[in-house]
Amino acid sequence: MIFATVNVGLFLLGLYIVYITLLSAIRTLVLPRSAPDGLVRFLFTSVRRLFEIRMRGVGDFRGRDRILAYYAPVGLFLLLPLWLTTTLVGFMLMNWATGIRPWSEAFTVSGSSLLTLGFAKGDVLIHTVLAFVEATIGLMLVALLIAYLPTMYNAFSKREQAVTLLETRGGSPPSAWEIISRAHRIAGLEMLDDFWSTWENWFAELAESHTSLAPLVFFRSPKADQSWVTASGAALDTAALYLSTLDMPWKPEAALCLRSGYLALRQIADFFRVSYNPDAAYPDDPISINQAEYDALYDQFLQLGVPLKADREQAWHDFAGWRVNYDAVLLALCTITMAPKAPWSSDRAPRYSILPSMARQGNRVAE
Repeated sequence: MIFATVNVGLFLLGLYIVYITLLSAIRTLVLPRSAPDGLVRFLFTSVRRLFEIRMRGVGDFRGRDRILAYYAPVGLFLLLPLWLTTTLVGFMLMNWATGIRPWSEAFTVSGSSLLTLGFAKGDVLIHTVLAFVEATIGLMLVALLIAYLPTMYNAFSKREQAVTLLETRGGSPPSAWEIISRAHRIAGLEMLDDFWSTWENWFAELAESHTSLAPLVFFRSPKADQSWVTASGAALDTAALYLSTLDMPWKPEAALCLRSGYLALRQIADFFRVSYNPDAAYPDDPISINQAEYDALYDQFLQLGVPLKADREQAWHDFAGWRVNYDAVLLALCTITMAPKAPWSSDRAPRYSILPSMARQGNRVAE
């Protein structure tokens, strides 16, 4: 009786492990929405710890950037071995529970079935059924991952195209000051009209791709001084300055671009359990930019001849009122991704402390 209970328990445990594995693969590769998965989170957290050890003693950013460039690809590369291993263990338990002894033989039969090698099998119908099911799961996992990679790299390519083009408008690293001042010098601020729709669409795609294809968050740009996070900050600051500070006709497209941007960053932050106030409002909630920094930028625009609103104090409050919507999440994402230094974003981001996927819901992810 006790032996039969043990067999049933081990079979159910093996079945549960296979279920968790399939659920993890579906959430990661098939489900077209953000769905954090514990198994994938464990893998990427463990890999990140190893990369942190490797980066100890590397003082310059470019050296750390070269190391971190491998982080997301290595994590993706290890996904399939992780899923195959847990599947193998699950079916090994079920094989043992259904009569294949000893453990080494149960392991051999499970591995032979999973990898479709066929050199070991059981003697009864239940063993044949388990072998067929395991082989099918193994083939499905391989096929799904093969189909997943082109989708991921296509989204990465589209993201980086806009980030690279921003260097033309905003320098490297990009800044709102550079975007606005170059536009003013070259052809007037009207040349920003196409900027708003371009980046509104970019933010919409970012929100979808960087939550459903979460490893994309950690894919670094081809150039060490570029980052999708700092590019987001520059685009949002440009819209916030245009709406609050520049003496220009009201552009609803700029406001929509800004809203699209901070909603996108918030969705990504939600996926990584970043704590922020969704109802933040200035001055009750402070921002990381102080008024002295804003005044210095205002003076620079004034010297360049950029048309500015006369009431500087009101312009500052309006800018802070826009910035408070994305300030906390922007800095947190700079920390999470270890973004290169850029003005008004990563240059004031909190020091990296703990991988956010290990933090509990509602906890801070950086100190």
